[in-house]
This record gives sequence, structure tokens and C-alpha cells, in this order.
Amino acid sequence: MELHLNKKNALILASSQGLGKAIAAELVKEGANVMLASRDGEKLADVQRELAQLGAGKVAYKATDITKTEDIKSLVEETAAEFGSIDILINNAGGPPGGSFTDFNDEDWQQSFELNLLSYIRTIRESLPHLKKQGGKIINIASSSIKEPIPGLILSNTFRTAIVGLSKTLATELAPDQILINTVAPGRIATDRVQHLDNMNAEKQGVTPEVITEQAINKIPLGRYGEPEEFARFVTFLVSGANTYLTGQSYLVDGGMVKSI
Repeated sequence: MELHLNKKNALILASSQGLGKAIAAELVKEGANVMLASRDGEKLADVQRELAQLGAGKVAYKATDITKTEDIKSLVEETAAEFGSIDILINNAGGPPGGSFTDFNDEDWQQSFELNLLSYIRTIRESLPHLKKQGGKIINIASSSIKEPIPGLILSNTFRTAIVGLSKTLATELAPDQILINTVAPGRIATDRVQHLDNMNAEKQGVTPEVITEQAINKIPLGRYGEPEEFARFVTFLVSGANTYLTGQSYLVDGGMVKSI
């Protein structure tokens, strides 16, 4: 299957590690140019050198705090200047702290809103003039909690679900400009974030992280955590030229873990 990604230009948030980095790697392998973004400039520089060895795509980076409007505007402007256009936008952000409702105050809620929802809104807004020029693809990365809330993650459960409403609404509004937008939700993918959550739950329950991991795996029909590359390959298809008709949808990449219809 020809993916038609050669020389396409992608902006990927939170791409110094985990799912964002894996998506960037797959796109570079297909010949796309990629702008990496996260707070950690040193880590981004390391990832740039690593990914530059994978394919023909050009890899650039910019240290960015996606909770700041000025940083997002600068990131989008630099991406367009570096590559000439923006064809693909991957919205991604680290998860908010774990905890229950009574653990959080207004400041916690505001910070999570700015990181996990408003950052997506702002980046889409800034990127739209470029995406509208010749059509494009937007992916909003969420969590399996969009189908089934995860205990102890009320902040994530709230704002990840809001991403679905945003994507679904924009699918209609952006269709005349040939912009396709979808939500992709990871289940238990073997990333630092999931390891952190396993460690957190292990501490709460007074068991080892291995016990928590085994309990989670027992709920996954495929019997293992997913790999970041598996998640990234699905996202790569959605943003490729092979996808011409899928928009406004939410997809779980979870090995069959979530049983909700």
C-alpha cells in the first residue's frame, strides 16, 4: 500500500519520548518531514539525531511549553517556515496527575485543562491556515478512558473525553477544507507513562509493580502490553494518503482491553 507520505510535513507535540516519538519515527521512515516539540530541548536534540538516521525525511525540533499560547504560535510559525507548509498535525500531551476527586483543587484542574485540552485547541487554531491550503490530517491522541473511565485518573478521564467532542465537531466544520480529524486512544502501551501509573498503583496497594502489570495484562485479550510502534503504525495510516474517507472517529488501540461497545 502506498501511503503517499514522502515530503509531507508533520508537526508532532510531546514527541521527545513515548507515543509521540514513535509516531515521528514511523513518519520519517515514510519520507515525511517532522517537527518535534516538547519542553526538553536536550532530549529533543538527541531524538532528532536518532530519527535522522531512519529515512529521507527531515527532522527539526523546537523546545515548547504547550500550555503557553506564545510557545504554540512560535512553534507553528517555525514549522511552516522550516518546511514550507503543514500537512499533518499530531496533538499529544503527557497525562495529568493521578488521584481522586477530593485530591485536586482549582489550580490542578486548570493546569490539566490547559495541558490536555486547551493546548490541542490552540494548536489546531494556529495550524488551520496552513492545513486549509491543500487539505490535511489532524490526530488528537487521547486515552482508552474515552470509552471506559480509569479509576484514579479523574483529570484524564474528564479532559480526554472532551477531546472526542472537539474532534467530532471539527470533523464537520473542517470537511469542506478537506481536513480529516480523528481521535486515537491508546490502551496499555509500554511507555514511561504507563510504567509510572503501574508504579503509582503498586505503591497504593502495597504490592510490586510487576503484580500490577500482571493484573493489567490479564484483562487484555492479546495477553500483553502494546508496543509504541504498533500504536504509531495505525496513526501513520490515518494521516497518510491511503486514508481519504475516515474522519470524526475515535479509535482504540488496546489489544481488545476495553469491552465497551
